[in-house]
Amino acid sequence: MALSRVLGPPRRHLRPPPLALLRLPPRHRSLVTTTAATWGGKKKARVSCSLPELSWEERLANAVTPLWRLPYQEQLQVKYENQRKILQTLASHLEELGIDAQKPGELCCPLQPVVPSPIINGYRNKSTFSVNRGPDGNPKTVGLYVGTGRERNIVCVKANHVENIPSKHKQVAQCYEEFICHSPLDSCILFHQGGHWRELVVRTTSCGHTMAIVTFHPQQLGQEELATQKALLKEFFTRGAGAVCDLTSLYFQESTMTRCSHEQSPYQLLHGAPHIFEELLGLKFRISPDAFFQVNTAGAEVLYQAVGELCQATGDTVLLDICCGTGTIGLSLAHRVSKVIGVEVVEKAIEDAEWNAAFNGISNCEFHSGKAEAVLPQLLASWEDARPLVAVVNPSRAGLHYRVVRAIRNCRSIRRLLYISCKPEGEAMRNFLE
Repeated sequence: MALSRVLGPPRRHLRPPPLALLRLPPRHRSLVTTTAATWGGKKKARVSCSLPELSWEERLANAVTPLWRLPYQEQLQVKYENQRKILQTLASHLEELGIDAQKPGELCCPLQPVVPSPIINGYRNKSTFSVNRGPDGNPKTVGLYVGTGRERNIVCVKANHVENIPSKHKQVAQCYEEFICHSPLDSCILFHQGGHWRELVVRTTSCGHTMAIVTFHPQQLGQEELATQKALLKEFFTRGAGAVCDLTSLYFQESTMTRCSHEQSPYQLLHGAPHIFEELLGLKFRISPDAFFQVNTAGAEVLYQAVGELCQATGDTVLLDICCGTGTIGLSLAHRVSKVIGVEVVEKAIEDAEWNAAFNGISNCEFHSGKAEAVLPQLLASWEDARPLVAVVNPSRAGLHYRVVRAIRNCRSIRRLLYISCKPEGEAMRNFLE
């Protein structure tokens, strides 16, 4: 097992504050006080400085892009050192289990330099904007959160200054805020307190496509009232002020829960095409509203090329793509292997993967819909293929179910395992130990 290569998504998302930000009114300036202290019988002046009060823009940048103040090369070094610490923690846990995995002065496995992202600013192809009270008290502010629900200090701050979010996403968010501010219906901040307008998801592609997904709490509204709100939303984004966004797809989802899948509450297409399309490593991919796709497309190309090198596949290799999403990893490596088998829980993503394979003329792939912990043990228990098997897992932050880990460990045909994690210090650490 090796954390062999770490893709470094850029975290420099906010430019240094302009001069105007530095000319703050007195209450925002650092407070400098002088007091008399006795030292060795003599009085000595002691100066204490309190930190300047941060702007909401700075607070948001600190919350969502904590390395934004560092030059990009320094950010990469910070990421590298973070990975070193994670490997040291892993070695400590292994030692507790009686496994000596680390030589003196070395890590428990090789750690290569961080690979930089080809794009530093505006790289996100998906943004999720919340609706809540802003710094000015407006309960229909569309932005990102500063604070936590546990501390009950959440403030929704507009993300216009955050540089990893492309301008198109900010434009759609601004238009959505304009629409709900003119709506007689309230925003839904706490479900039990009523209100309707909830989060906005914006997805874009390098092909110029834009998908907007509006989440709405129906509360006690009837079907006729719901139809009216959907019609008004469509009118705004197709003929009203929101038409400037030039949406490829506009979706509406009625949801009474924090998160709903398509199966739980279907995404309703109000306008445009049902899918958007992305190009990656010479292939074309179809993307549904809730299908997973790496958030940094250019970075994903670098990541998948690294995966191709690390899996050491040959012409007779079978690639097992666990948590495959729309099939990007398996399809991008299909030309190197004899067969690709993908497993994914989101049914619509599997439909996308099958379409992607057919459209790109790739015939050596098969995809299975269902939870990996249900599909994989059954799939591998009966595995009798003599061809070498390489597994690539790319789970969510929740990590792999223990039954998936057990099925992988019990399958002797798996010659190599690659684990892709966006948060290796989290639940992935549990998987490494398992």
